[in-house]
Amino acid sequence: MSTTKIEKKPISFSNILLGAGLNMSEVTTLGQPLEVIKTTMAANRNLTMAQAAKLVWSRGGILGFYQGLIPWAWIEASTKGAVLLFVSAEGEYRLKSLGASPFISGMGGGVLGGLAQAYLTMGFCTCMKTVEITRAKQAKTTGVPQQTSFQVFQEIWKKEGLKGINKGVNAVAIRQMTNWGSRFGFSRLAEDAIRKFSGKGENQKLSNLDKIFASVIGGGLSAWNQPIEVIRVEMQSKTNDPNRPKNLSVWGAFKYIYKNNGIKGLYRGVTPRIGLGVWQTVFMVAFGDIFKKMLNTEGTGH
Repeated sequence: MSTTKIEKKPISFSNILLGAGLNMSEVTTLGQPLEVIKTTMAANRNLTMAQAAKLVWSRGGILGFYQGLIPWAWIEASTKGAVLLFVSAEGEYRLKSLGASPFISGMGGGVLGGLAQAYLTMGFCTCMKTVEITRAKQAKTTGVPQQTSFQVFQEIWKKEGLKGINKGVNAVAIRQMTNWGSRFGFSRLAEDAIRKFSGKGENQKLSNLDKIFASVIGGGLSAWNQPIEVIRVEMQSKTNDPNRPKNLSVWGAFKYIYKNNGIKGLYRGVTPRIGLGVWQTVFMVAFGDIFKKMLNTEGTGH
C-alpha cells in the first residue's frame, strides 16, 4: 500500500482542455504518420515496414502519412484526449485515496479512461480513420474512383446506421483499456524504480526528464497488446477479399487472421506501434503530469 500523502483539490475541468490540447499536438506531429504506417501494416499483413512506408508515400507523398488526420483524427484526438485525462486523473486519485499503490492506481485510472474513450468518443472516429487509410488500396485494385471521406461516411450510415460507423468498437474498447492501463501503470512503476535507484524518497517529486523517461518505458511496454490492434483494424477495414467472413466479431477476426497469417500476422505493425505508444505516453502521461502541476490541478490525479 502507498503511504504517499494525497491532497485533494477541487475537480478541475481544465484537465479536459489540457487533454484535448495535448492529444491534438501528439496526433498532428508524429502520431498520425505512425498510426498510418501501423494501420497499413495491420491491414496488409504481407508488407514489411519499409514496404508499408513506400505504399503510404505512393498515396500522396508526405501527405499520405497524414491520411485521415482531417477531420477524423482531429475529432478523435480532441475528444478522446479530453476524456482520457479527466477520467484517468479522477480514477487514479480515487484509487490512491483508498490506499492502492501508484502502479495499481495508474493502471486503474488508465483502464477507466480508455474505456470511457472508446464508448464515448472513439468508436466512429477510429472506424472512419481506418476506412480512410485502407480504402486507397481498394480503389487502386478495383479501378473505381475513390470517394471522399464524407461520401464514405454517408454510405456506411445509409447502409448500416450507427452500428456501421461504430464497427469494431468493442475491439477498440479492449485496446484502449489495455493500452492506457498499461501505459499509466508501467509509467508509474518506472517512476517508482527511478525513485529507488536515484535515492529519492517516495514523496519527492521527479524531474521532468525523469517523468519523460518513465513514460518512454511505459509506452514501449504497452505494445504487448498488438494482436488486439490488428483485430480492430481487420474488423474496420474495407476489403474485397471474398474469403473474409462478413460482420466479423472479435473472435471471428482473430480466427480469420490466424488462419491466413499465423501468429506473426497478429503482431504486424508492432514496431511503429511501439513508437506510437511511446509518443502518446510521453504526451498524455509525462506532459500531462507536468502541465497539471503547472496548472495546479495535479491533486485530482496524483
